[in-house]
Amino acid sequence: MPTGCGIRALWILNSHDAVVFSRRFPVVEKRWRAACKSEKEHSGGSVDSAASPYLPSDSELASSFAERKKREGSVRGFGIRVSQSAEGSDSWVDDPVTRHVISIYINKEEARENYLLWPLILHMKSQFCILVLPLVEPGHFDSYKELCKRSDCGNAVGGVDGSLSSLLLELPSVTGAFMVAHAIGEIISGDMAEPEVIVNASPSVGGLLDSLTGSIGISSRAKPAAAPVASSTPSNISVGAVSSDAMKIGSRPLDKDALRTYISSSMPFGTPLDLNASNIFTIKLNGFSSADLPPADVKQPAWKPYLYKGKQKILFTIHETVAAALYDRDEIPDSISVSGQVNCRAELEGLPDVSLPLTGLNSSRIESLSFHPSAQVPEQGADKQSVMFSPPLGNFVLMRYQASCGLGPPIKGFYQLSMVSEDEGAFLFKLSLMEGYKAPLTMEFCTLTMPFPRRRIIAVDGTPSVGTISTTEHSVEWKILVSGRGLVGKSIEATFPGTVKFAPWQTQRFPFTKSIFGSMAEEDSDVDTEPTNNMVNVEEYLMEKMTKDLPPVDLEEPFCWQAYNYAKVSFRIAGASFSGISIDPKSVSIYPSVKAPVEFSIQVTAGDYILWNTLGRCPSVAMPK
Repeated sequence: MPTGCGIRALWILNSHDAVVFSRRFPVVEKRWRAACKSEKEHSGGSVDSAASPYLPSDSELASSFAERKKREGSVRGFGIRVSQSAEGSDSWVDDPVTRHVISIYINKEEARENYLLWPLILHMKSQFCILVLPLVEPGHFDSYKELCKRSDCGNAVGGVDGSLSSLLLELPSVTGAFMVAHAIGEIISGDMAEPEVIVNASPSVGGLLDSLTGSIGISSRAKPAAAPVASSTPSNISVGAVSSDAMKIGSRPLDKDALRTYISSSMPFGTPLDLNASNIFTIKLNGFSSADLPPADVKQPAWKPYLYKGKQKILFTIHETVAAALYDRDEIPDSISVSGQVNCRAELEGLPDVSLPLTGLNSSRIESLSFHPSAQVPEQGADKQSVMFSPPLGNFVLMRYQASCGLGPPIKGFYQLSMVSEDEGAFLFKLSLMEGYKAPLTMEFCTLTMPFPRRRIIAVDGTPSVGTISTTEHSVEWKILVSGRGLVGKSIEATFPGTVKFAPWQTQRFPFTKSIFGSMAEEDSDVDTEPTNNMVNVEEYLMEKMTKDLPPVDLEEPFCWQAYNYAKVSFRIAGASFSGISIDPKSVSIYPSVKAPVEFSIQVTAGDYILWNTLGRCPSVAMPK
């Protein structure tokens, strides 16, 4: 965790803006009050009515949160300054980060004036809103209050002096609070899957190894299995699923006892130590035995409560996700980016240190890097980065990064859709797969989907040059490559001309409230509609501002209506990373020295890989020169 991270309080609110769970940490709150007192004495005794050394009650927090939601248009808020923005509000600051780091004016019942609560980390999971209040210096708090009053806010570029983003860069406790909020979100939703680690089949280890993951979308070359934890854990218990049944929100109420156990164990006295839910619940179920004690001369870290015993080995998986927006237009450049992570599982006895060089870190491709808290990272070289870490138990993410794609889009081409009548459209796909890609890069499968959430499909007519098609009521799926028939060392061309017929239109008015532009929206659809959120929010505002004369968007599919239609591609590629990052298993060293095989795999999958309709309107972002 970041140095000095402390949590003053946290709240969980339901969809009715009622606090269903809260926790305050008096030790951290005492530090905040002492800092406020010191700041007051340093300033000569002047009192600032907007700040308070006290926390609000649950009812005060709930009512103030509801007032903010009404004022800001939605739970997250506008994120940009609009005509309704009041001086002192989040949207007045004119920075999109205020949709995630918010402020609330608390209406204290016995006080004459409101006071400000900031920075509140907002995370939404299932139907709950999680608010986490980290400890910051009063000086940083005062800086934010000044931002709320300035008339020239709006420069949201990180690092610019005087901006909110540059202020947040000085607050590592905000990063820690985000980690806390996301961890609690996983607890209350039951979504506690470990990072994915996949190992290729190898005769030396007797065939397929377990993929050691609880994730969905496992490679066909691996077999998923629960990850064993330690000697204290019974063999029939799967880590990460210890309390998942109790935490499933859809089947039973919020498990407050599980939350209390997790919070008291993972952040005693408000200081986050170990946010790994698997560790916390395993300790609760199994406790400790004399076999789990470390050597007397070794200090055991809090994030490794059990010591591994068994056959030793280290597994690494580089998992990259490729996002792309392909327009096939001269005036709009295509966009492609890579986000990746290095997942690790170190089944090593004792408390060893592991070091390895990461190669391929070309500065022109890697845009950002972050490492696991257990990692020590010296200054990096031109194309190599050495990392030393003391591995925790189970699967974990050693490194995350953002990068540009050094190989070009794995799927190129265009998508055209034109409505030849009110209920019939003609479309054409022309794609090139793996052009310029060579072995060992292998595309294991590739599927393209045309979604039509507002139209009900009656029939699809057309035959693709490769693959098969299938339809649902609201989508057409083209399976270009299926698992087991991978594409290695060559490229192929794929075309798919055809027509799609829809059920007749039915004009109906959507229950959409008066927009920022003061107009009621009427939409056409041939499907039954559900009531939408009757609050104006930033997505609707931005889309209306961009399209003006077009009706508001469907929040579930913001880019798939009328002129905004697209096709989405999913695929999996193995053999090499798109960013160029790699690990040489022979260069991995362990101290104290031990014989442990090191296995390494790479998997690249599609994220939001979008082909926009060349014949329709499409959203795009102006790129900086």
